[in-house]
Amino acid sequence: MSTFAFGTYRISDSNLQHIEALKEAIRSGVKIIDTSSNYMDGGAERAIAIALNEFDEDVQEEIEIISKYGYIQGTLLQEYLQSPSTMPNSHDIVKYSQECYHSISSSFMHEQLTLSLKRLERDRLECYLIHNPEYYLLDAINRGVSKDERLDGMYARLQEAFVGLEEEIKAGRINSYGISSNSFALQESDEEFLPYEDLLTLAQNAAIIAGNSKHSFTTIELPINILERDGLKCAAWAKNNGLRVLANRPLNAKYNNKMYRLADYEESREYYHHFNELLEYCDNEKLRALYNLIEQLDTSMHKFDWIGSYDIFLYTQIVPHIRKVLEPMDMQESQEMVNFLDMYLLEYKKMVAYECSKKTRAELQNFFKECFFTIQECAIRFLMQAQNVDVILVGMRKPSYVHQILSLGE
Repeated sequence: MSTFAFGTYRISDSNLQHIEALKEAIRSGVKIIDTSSNYMDGGAERAIAIALNEFDEDVQEEIEIISKYGYIQGTLLQEYLQSPSTMPNSHDIVKYSQECYHSISSSFMHEQLTLSLKRLERDRLECYLIHNPEYYLLDAINRGVSKDERLDGMYARLQEAFVGLEEEIKAGRINSYGISSNSFALQESDEEFLPYEDLLTLAQNAAIIAGNSKHSFTTIELPINILERDGLKCAAWAKNNGLRVLANRPLNAKYNNKMYRLADYEESREYYHHFNELLEYCDNEKLRALYNLIEQLDTSMHKFDWIGSYDIFLYTQIVPHIRKVLEPMDMQESQEMVNFLDMYLLEYKKMVAYECSKKTRAELQNFFKECFFTIQECAIRFLMQAQNVDVILVGMRKPSYVHQILSLGE
């Protein structure tokens, strides 16, 4: 029987609701929290520390924190770019984009572990994972490196990282380690697939090099959900070799090159009230551009593929447009306008989610025809019944989400 863990991908220490959700999860019996050095630019790890400080030491000792390293982005990337001499060896770095670099080198790992422990206010981590090492494979593919050569390079990098992790085992700063990889969930024929059969040999070699009697590679993490099932093969291999399997993205799934949010959403009851109120407020020449924007949004709520694409559209298109409209206003008028817009956009997102969930049910009906619960319940139940999944990582950013998810395991 799999258990639930609290996933902190979008958890921030500046959001009190997130911290309350973490505390509620701990009070409700959640024993594993999954995080990473790059989640919310370190804010997720800080939020965990804030939440755990509300509990006595006995409770804190019962909580396993799993963190990861590999990404160079946000504040860390800016620091490196401003002081290039502090950046890991250029040979060990992969540039994914202008905003995201990546490294799994042991020197970078030692540095990142120190920072994570400081943010988490801990002396030791129960488990530390290499985060998506396949970024190197993607970069090598783009550079035209042959398959054999890039796999040799990948294994060499992993071997070096494993030695560093075994050294941290010896130093007592971590109890175990592993890999979190999206590529474990791909088909073996995929160019970005990360072969896993030799990982334990690499780990044993690393333990010998570090002077440990046995390796401490214990855990793999990968996407598995009701739509993406290729990772179950990797999960079976892991369980046959005594490893623990963590399934992430249970409710955000890829299928036929599209993303789906596996959840049912209710239609907003307040949307049209706020829509009409906002149109009435903007029905003048001064706010004509905003009036037109709101009308366009109303006719477009059914056009988003999934809720994530709306979030991107909101911050790249809607917000800049609104800022331009608000710029010439005085402070009082601008604040009044923001209040109207906040209420409207909150309800608009509910409507987008509702429209997306209707499309999801229609497009994925074959996956859910034998399940008579909500989409999210069907998706979670699928993982709970999966033979080789030990832990299901779920983002629970509100206390109500905590209760909804945990009730499925009762």
